[in-house]
Amino acid sequence: MITQNTDKTPDATKEKTTDIIKDTTTDKKQEARRLAIYLVLSFLLAWGWFFLTIRSGETWDDMSSEKQSLVALGMMCPLIAHILTRLITKEGFAMTGEGSMMLGIVFRDRKWIWFLLAFILPWAYTELGNVFALLISPETFDPTYYQVLDVDRRILFLLPVGALVTGTVASFAAFGEEGGWRGYMMPKLFSVMGRVPALITGGIIWGLWHAPLTCIGHNFGTDYPGFPYVGILKMYIFCTLVGVMLTVLTEKSGSVWPAAFMHAISNAHPAILQGFINPDKAADTILSDLWSGMLISVLLVLIVFLLILRKRKGMHLPKIA
Repeated sequence: MITQNTDKTPDATKEKTTDIIKDTTTDKKQEARRLAIYLVLSFLLAWGWFFLTIRSGETWDDMSSEKQSLVALGMMCPLIAHILTRLITKEGFAMTGEGSMMLGIVFRDRKWIWFLLAFILPWAYTELGNVFALLISPETFDPTYYQVLDVDRRILFLLPVGALVTGTVASFAAFGEEGGWRGYMMPKLFSVMGRVPALITGGIIWGLWHAPLTCIGHNFGTDYPGFPYVGILKMYIFCTLVGVMLTVLTEKSGSVWPAAFMHAISNAHPAILQGFINPDKAADTILSDLWSGMLISVLLVLIVFLLILRKRKGMHLPKIA
């Protein structure tokens, strides 16, 4: 008996594969378009605000605390750009879940661990950074420098706790950044270019975004060799390293809040040794400042952090795309 071969599986499979490739390409183009809109808004809003509120030739140290707070409002621009982008692209404003703004807070399924790490990591790399700073520039050690800072010796050892509390409570600026960078930019970068390139690119974008502030001495001051270009380069490196930890915390917790808390606590400098380091005694070299020690410590803490995540059961990182 003769039977007719009606098997069209190869052609069907080919067509299906082609459709998947087309869909993937379309999704990437759409995500790239959304990312571009977000980045343009983030930079235009923030840099516009910085240039509007900062007078020509003015440095961060020249400003009153009120003026500094006014300039710092620009830190809310990444979150504002996130909201505006969702309005333009009609992506919706879900609080939790895939494609959401990740503003919800969930402690179940051991997600509280990531909030705890958000409090611990800044103190770990800040204090370790001070240790490296002293090793790099031992001449900066000053056993009475805490008196210059107008800090009682007994209170000095409570500085990490104070930074944790004040950083968490006064975290609006950090939330403004993380609500944009981790809440929108990084998921889009992952979709467009894969994990490792996205982490590097995200750090560079974040560092460049800080450039106007770095140029007025907000991050490293103004009295260092290679100002402000060396400072901008350091921000690229620092933002890339810290950005990896912030992104992982956001992914694992499903929320931008751990990243916002970690960012804010880091800004509050939770360290005891800072009361014994006099930066005015540092030699006039690129590697002699406190931030050089900080960069080394952040790198080491990041490596340990990632190794622990990969080894612990149920806490491994997603595979690199």
